[in-house]
Formats: sequence, structure tokens, C-alpha cells
Amino acid sequence: MEKDVPIVVVKEVGKSYGTVEALKEVSFVVERGEIFGLIGPDGAGKSTLFRILTTLLLADKGTATIGGLDVATDYKQIRTKVGYMPGRFSLYQDLSVEENLEFFATVFHTTVQENYDLIKDIYQQIEPFRKRRAGALSGGMKQKLALSCALIHKPDILFLDEPTTGVDPVSRKEFWQMLRNLREQGITIVVSTPIMDEARQCDRIAFINHGKIHGIDTPERILQQFASILCPPSLEREEVRHRTAPVIEVEQLTKCFGNFTAVDHISFQVNRGEIFGFLGANGAGKTTAMRMLCGLSKPTSGIGKVAGYDIFREAEQVKKHIGYMSQKFSLYEDLKVWENIRLFAGIYGMKEQEIERKTEELLDRLGLASERDTLVKSLPVGWKQKLAFSVSIFHEPRIVFLDEPTGGVDPATRRQFWELIYQAADQGITVFVTTHYMDEAEYCNRISIMVDGQIKALDTPARLKQQFGAETMDDVFQQLARGAVRKAD
Repeated sequence: MEKDVPIVVVKEVGKSYGTVEALKEVSFVVERGEIFGLIGPDGAGKSTLFRILTTLLLADKGTATIGGLDVATDYKQIRTKVGYMPGRFSLYQDLSVEENLEFFATVFHTTVQENYDLIKDIYQQIEPFRKRRAGALSGGMKQKLALSCALIHKPDILFLDEPTTGVDPVSRKEFWQMLRNLREQGITIVVSTPIMDEARQCDRIAFINHGKIHGIDTPERILQQFASILCPPSLEREEVRHRTAPVIEVEQLTKCFGNFTAVDHISFQVNRGEIFGFLGANGAGKTTAMRMLCGLSKPTSGIGKVAGYDIFREAEQVKKHIGYMSQKFSLYEDLKVWENIRLFAGIYGMKEQEIERKTEELLDRLGLASERDTLVKSLPVGWKQKLAFSVSIFHEPRIVFLDEPTGGVDPATRRQFWELIYQAADQGITVFVTTHYMDEAEYCNRISIMVDGQIKALDTPARLKQQFGAETMDDVFQQLARGAVRKAD
């Protein structure tokens, strides 16, 4: 096909789920060899569009072609020409790295050897772990394996639906360099992302909201035109001081798995009402450290106290006095909104009368009163995150642990989420948060950055930037994480 003929042509595509219009007369074209971005809030219709273009879903109306082939009638041919990384993890967790790659090659009637040159630069980084189960890899390694699997049949075009969610800034930077290299090899890339720094690396971006395309242009123009949604202003906060003893005290805390030291003699304190950022690349030891502080894993050595309780001897007491929110699991998707609130409140030992009163207050405050009987799985991602956070502090704990709470959430919703964090901190709740978004690191009172199981920096964002001669926290993070010795495995 001629090079100047668009590889993707979408004309007035529409898709509804019951009474909900997910896509409304969407039209655009993607040129061969470009990186084309789809940007928009949660629930805007991005994933539905990806599924239609990769022939996994039929549109209700309109037409779409990939390389001149119709997605409705020529789906078998199209599937040999596209690579797809869906928003949810696309690998087989119980298969090893090499078994995943061989499986995808077999599905497309090819071999790893035949197209190895295409994936060589990416796959060589994970090849030392080829015998390891995919489910045991770090976020960055999973991402590289998923990209290798999507490329193994040498597609003409790649569809990537938020491919870097849950991945640290260093791995994200490497990933986008890989995409640029693939574009140079003639592969067209269509990508969605909630991260505006990534959107800026596209050749063109389309802004989609409420199922409609509102503009297609260069990243600079689109981000300027829709700044209120895509680039909301930073939050300002006048910190409320709480003068009490530290609520988290850690001294020489260590965790070993056999000969591997995941957390290596870390020491720090966190005060009441403080927002404490706990940063580090994938594999740095953050999650292991957080699991010890939550009473979920026993330390190998060292001392740790949370809410006045020893994490080694009084783990059950620790669990009763903290809140916890994970990116991977926080709410029960098949329960209604009010049922989730009631379930977790009961687990935390709250009384029936108090649960009823506070449930109504919470639903009104979050603007979810009309959604009380809605199944959680039907809520937009941003609403789920705000509900999950509110449930985690429903019993008014002294400390709440947030493990990448805003992964995959659009900028405007992330800002709203941090307003909830500020309100909790002002009430005296200590917030211990991990994040891969460096703009969120700026919102913390203090930040620690882990490298190879050790805390290599700990101070306020302003002092850290001064110490490292950096303009942003991303610059600070990149400087430290580049010095890592062990692989993020």
C-alpha cells in the first residue's frame, strides 16, 4: 500500500451499552509511521475504541479500516497485522517469560527465531529471567514482555491502551524510547495514556471525552486548548501542624528472602498528619517495606512501630489501627457501593448505628448518593478510586497506607483524589503513599526515595531538588534510580 495512504480510517463510529453511548460518531485517521495518542478522562471511550479497532468488538454504526481492511468483515486478516496491549495485564501469569513469548508466536503461526531481530533490544533486558513466571516479574519487566509478545508476529501497527500504568518513571522513559525505535522501523503506534508527559511525545493526539472527539492536533495545541481537564493547576495547601510523637518509627528495618535482601536496614520517622511519599523504581523494595509496616510480613531484623504498636509482636493491633488502599485490589467489584462501605466498616469493627449514619454522610460528600445501589464494577475508574480511599479511612484510622492509589487515573481525577488526601491529613490522619507520578511527589510534605532496598534520599521536595540541582522531582528520581545496581525483577 502507498505510504501516504492513512493506515487507520475511522468514520462516524458509534457504540452503545444499553442506554450509555460509549462512542458518538467518532472520526479520525492515523498516518503510517506516526505515534498517535488518544487522550481523555476515565470513561471517555478510549478502551471501547481500541477494542473495535483490534476487531474484538463490533461497532453499532460507522466504519473503520486498518490498512484498507474493514474491521467488521476482514477481521481475520487484520489480526495478523496488528499488535495489541490492552489496559489490563495481557500476559499469562503462570507461564514463564519464554513460554509466554513462544505461546504468542505460535498463535500467529510464526516462531520467536523468525522475528527475534524485531524484539531483540527489548527482550534482551528480560532474557536473564526467561524461566521466571510472568506473574512474579516487576511492572517494568511485565511491560517489556507484553510489548515483545505484541510484536513477535511483526505487526504493521501497535495498539497500546495505557501501557505504562503502574510503571516507575525510569521504566516509562525506557518504554517510550522503545516506541520511538519501533516507529523508525516503520511500525505505526496508536497509544492512550493518562500521563501528559507521554502525550507530549506523540506526533498528534486526539482528545476524546464523553464518547466524542473534541479535537485532533499537535500535543502542544491540544493540551493548551483543553488544559482545564488535561493539565489542571497544581493544588495549594496551607499545612495544618499536629504536635505529637511520631506515628511511624522505623530503625534498621530489614527483610531478606533467602540470600536476597529486599529491604536493607532502612530508618525513618513519620509524624501525625504528615503526607509522606515513599518512592522508588519497580523492584526497589517499597512494597516489601510497606507490607511490613502494615503487619502483613514479618521483618528479618530491625525495629518498627506503627500507631504505637510493634510490627513484629503486635501485627494484629497494627492492622486494626490503620487504613490500606492498594491499586490492584480495594473494593469488591460485584458488590454495590453501599455494600462495600458496610462490609469494610464491619471488618474494622464499627457499630451498626454508626455505619448507617456515616454511610449517608460519605455518599453525600462524594456525590454518590444516587449511585448507592450501583455495582462497583460499573463505576468509572476515578469514582472507584475516590470511594476506595474514603472506605479506607471510614473508621478514622491514625494512618492510611496508599499503594499507587491513582494508577491509570486521568489528571483532573488525580487532582480531586489529592484534595481528599489533603482533607484527611488536615484531620490528623497520617498519609503514607507510594506513587509513580512525580507531580504527586510534589504534593507530599516529605519524600523518601529507595534504591536497591536502601533509602538514598529523604527530605522535603524543595530541599531534595536543591540538593540534587534539579528543577523537578522527576529529575531527582531519574538521577537516583539510574544508580541502581540490581535489576527491577
